[in-house]
Amino acid sequence: MTAPIVVFGAFDRHNLGDLLFAHVAEALLGESECVFAGLADRDLRPYGGHRVYALGAAVREARGEQGGRIALLHAGGEILSCDAWQAAVMLLEPHEAERIVARLAAQPRERERWARQALGPALGVAPTDVPRAPYVVSRASQPELGTVVFDAVGGVDLHACDEALRAEVSEALRSADHLSVRDEVTHAQLRGRGLDPTLIPDPAVLVAQLFGQEIRSRSDESQELARVRDAFPAGWVATQFSADFGDDETLESIAAQLDGVHADTGLGFALFRAGAAPWHDSLDVLDALVSRMRTKALVFEPIHLWDICALIAGSRGFCGSSLHGRIVASAFGLARVNVSHPSTRTETTKQHAYATTWEREAQPGVVSLPALGAGLRAALAVDRGTRERDAQALASLYSERFASIRAALVSR
Repeated sequence: MTAPIVVFGAFDRHNLGDLLFAHVAEALLGESECVFAGLADRDLRPYGGHRVYALGAAVREARGEQGGRIALLHAGGEILSCDAWQAAVMLLEPHEAERIVARLAAQPRERERWARQALGPALGVAPTDVPRAPYVVSRASQPELGTVVFDAVGGVDLHACDEALRAEVSEALRSADHLSVRDEVTHAQLRGRGLDPTLIPDPAVLVAQLFGQEIRSRSDESQELARVRDAFPAGWVATQFSADFGDDETLESIAAQLDGVHADTGLGFALFRAGAAPWHDSLDVLDALVSRMRTKALVFEPIHLWDICALIAGSRGFCGSSLHGRIVASAFGLARVNVSHPSTRTETTKQHAYATTWEREAQPGVVSLPALGAGLRAALAVDRGTRERDAQALASLYSERFASIRAALVSR
């Protein structure tokens, strides 16, 4: 009997993309048994996710009584530049995260020591052995592992990390049995370090193909989705902005531009959270945005994975800061545009890197805040047939390139 595959990622917290990665991996691995692992022991099933075990426990579970070496799949995400401090804080409850950040943000040594102590037990290693980028696992850090695969991972900010982290990540990737990345920026950085990754779209390009029926059923059954349909008979834009868009000036600018799009199109705006983990989205920010709008808008509160996907799938398109809000919309052949934060001074963001890698030139990618209204109008104007063909092409490309990943995992 073959041991289960450990599917590893940041689906130990609530975030749209991470929750989707686990589902896509499970579906594509077919009859292979999977154990889902993260940096914390969590049950995300009430939100549409998985029962997730801390990595050390997951490896022990996969080995079982048979022993032997285990296959591990890194199931996507912006993991290459996520350091131990960031990872540990994002696993806290929001109020606890605020307290820890306030206490340790200006103390780098204490911050690192706290993060290593927090993550060591979950990884099953001593604090001093916690990797600098803990979502990047190798046989050196987990000797029980045999096959190690990285699928569609990202790290556009890797160049800005300290050299010790970059060197450690590079060594882990160099020892992997298969390495693929989801954008040309990460691809170029890794090639510059002597690696040769495959370029592959994000796993969420398959959301419509794999889970469209479940999402449609969710839409039919949801009272909250019925409320959205009743509120916006002419259609709506699924709209999301992370918590750092919450200052007054930014919210006033967003509200004015969305009001302008409504005047031109008649569309309403359903505001949702793409992530409820720390450093993601906030209901307070969404409520504050609605209060500033002259046209009708509403806050969509459910954070179940399939509710969020159903809201996007039933819309005319997506606008906001979330990369996976964009990718889910694109998978359903819908309009989409990302908005950069006003403080952004570089195009090296994961949203921009992904859009420039996989979107055609006529499809708006990431726009500045002053260009939000124009960008959304341009996105809505792209031919629906073109968007649907692009969605199918990316889904087919991902499926084709995942075949070699699956082969590496199941033939161990």
